[in-house]
Amino acid sequence: MKKALALVCALAVAALAVTGCSKKTEAKKTALKIGMVTDSGTIDDKSFNQGTWEGILRAQKDMGIDCKYLKPAGTTEADYLKEIGNLADAGYQVIICPGFKFETAIYTAQDKYPNVKFVLLDGKPHTADYATFKTGTNTVAVSWLEQESGFVAGVAASVQIKEGEFGFIGGMEIPAVQKYNWGWQQGIKYSNENFGTKITIKPENVIYQGTFSDVAAGQQLAASMYDKGVKVIFAAAGGVGVGVINEAKTRRSTGKDVWMVGVDVDQYNDGVMPDGKSAVLTSAMKYLDRASYDMIKDELAGQFPGGQELELSAANDGIGIPETNPNLSDEAQKDAMQALADIKAGKITVAASADGLIK
Repeated sequence: MKKALALVCALAVAALAVTGCSKKTEAKKTALKIGMVTDSGTIDDKSFNQGTWEGILRAQKDMGIDCKYLKPAGTTEADYLKEIGNLADAGYQVIICPGFKFETAIYTAQDKYPNVKFVLLDGKPHTADYATFKTGTNTVAVSWLEQESGFVAGVAASVQIKEGEFGFIGGMEIPAVQKYNWGWQQGIKYSNENFGTKITIKPENVIYQGTFSDVAAGQQLAASMYDKGVKVIFAAAGGVGVGVINEAKTRRSTGKDVWMVGVDVDQYNDGVMPDGKSAVLTSAMKYLDRASYDMIKDELAGQFPGGQELELSAANDGIGIPETNPNLSDEAQKDAMQALADIKAGKITVAASADGLIK
């Protein structure tokens, strides 16, 4: 009798154990699966990929999602679609793709995988010939007013340096990078007219390198500008910008009074030198991490904004410069923050074009 009772108890315990495992497995299966396909560059590119992934990782910590990223073998539409398909086939319900290069891939994928939700950062889905644009009901397209961010960084750098030559190094000459340049120059002009600064920027010191990956080319371009007397370079160029940071670090480490301004994310730590100080004056930011985080949060709340094209700007706290800038004076920080507040309030309008640039 005792043996029979013991056997029954053992079976009951085993059943509970199995049930417990089943519940755990079921819970794991019901976790929202978020996938990301990287653009050109790596997940730690100090720019678009990294900013987007950091938002996803924060969502994992806060919301318990399951997340994974895949890096394509190349940068063609076929390369992107292959990895999108791999994530979709693996059951990822939301796929986030950072960068304009995904526009045609998402255009195709949103119809091919109707049960998957797509987040396209910095672009709008369209056909290869630009003849047809369509943001499907399972897709949200997010863009930024980069010119506003560039403007605020231009004010901050100008007020800090007071007088001298500035430059700009872009990656590919695409709208997002152009808008950073145009805003940067308008911010410089605004500072000259309102704060008595004397900053100049020559056409020869506004250069688009043509890629987002050539670190060596970025360093060479920066070296050439610094040799010509440029004091501050704003680099909106991904990996090319890393080369600019490297050159600024090298020169400041030897006592040269030069700086660089970062882009997309706060790049202060990337400019830290052996003495613990940074060669990054400030950064023109668009909050990529907030965009990916908020889209995941909306999906979990049943409020995914499918079919919409969202625009992030000063008005909705989508752009700015870091709250803490150790290399900026209180005056420069205050004037930059006031400029940001005035843009948000509609008192300053920053053109998304070359109109009104400093001459």
